[in-house]
Amino acid sequence: MDRRQVLAYRIAEHGLHRSAQDVADLAVVRAGLQDSMRDTALLALVARLDGPVSLEELVLAWTLRGAPHYHVRSDLPEVIRALVPLDDADAQARMLWQRKEMAATGLAATEVVFTAAAALRKIVTKPMTKGAVSAAVTKVLPPSFSRWCRGCNATHIQEQLMRIAAPLGGIRLVSGASPATLAPLEGRGRLRKTPDPVAATAVIERYLRLNGPASPGEAAEFAGTARAVVDRTWPADLASVQVEGKTRFLPSSRLAALENPPEPDVVRLLPPLDPFIQARDKALLVPDPLRRKEVWKMLGNPGVLVADGDIAGIWRAKSAGAKLTVTVTAFDPLRPAVREEAEAEAARVAVARGFEKHAVTWVD
Repeated sequence: MDRRQVLAYRIAEHGLHRSAQDVADLAVVRAGLQDSMRDTALLALVARLDGPVSLEELVLAWTLRGAPHYHVRSDLPEVIRALVPLDDADAQARMLWQRKEMAATGLAATEVVFTAAAALRKIVTKPMTKGAVSAAVTKVLPPSFSRWCRGCNATHIQEQLMRIAAPLGGIRLVSGASPATLAPLEGRGRLRKTPDPVAATAVIERYLRLNGPASPGEAAEFAGTARAVVDRTWPADLASVQVEGKTRFLPSSRLAALENPPEPDVVRLLPPLDPFIQARDKALLVPDPLRRKEVWKMLGNPGVLVADGDIAGIWRAKSAGAKLTVTVTAFDPLRPAVREEAEAEAARVAVARGFEKHAVTWVD
């Protein structure tokens, strides 16, 4: 398979043809739809659904990689089971950039996670701001679970530890709340400590369906754990595919769709952190290294323009009063019809974000 065929497959799997009728019909939502302060989840749905878009039927929680994700409410119990560390190596890996801090506690990594989850569960019995929760839980946890934060001018629980422990303690995020607010899940049951390898495998399988063909390492990065952990939860019924000379995998049930994807004749403005650009094989998505630096930055990623079956540029939005200005930078010259469709997509973005007026500026 070459990259153009893989991208055509992914465009279809990600629902960018707008064939789904409901939020829950989208595979990207069933896999977890990441959100940010820039309306990421809302705009990801705008790119995939016709008509009014709402997040009301979804629930927000810190899940994959400790990042805030929207999930179908009925899916969340399985998602949380998948987040229970299989063992200490898995718990350690899920701490990501704060692995050294967890190791410094001198305790088993799973013990650290479950101790924090139990403490958070006792504290969050009603909606509380993140700051209030952090202050309260820091007082009851061992000092090694916390750190001094210059930005907050306070000592508080390690950020990633709080994020991976909260869902295990039956805690969600309040959608649209500012500042960030935590609340107990309805009917949250007991603290979850028992690993569920089947649920963990389902996370990997959903990634391979959406962003396949992919490698075990890419799936591990998406799940927020180590490659060795994913090797133990690797799905059984997979097809092996050669993509640009590399062996990659996807569910066997999706092989026919990969072999004969629909024409990727869509133009979409995808927001930063959209599931389509969350695929870990960035060099496949954007082969040119200079363009990759434009799409994925250390801070402040732009959105991307999808056109003619490829990532054809980037875009940013800036507001001033009741007006939203969308600036689109094309990587290569675009056909007039593509520009026209992109401008129609910009209008959808403006409406979804509640702006009465909008303008589109092109940078070629």
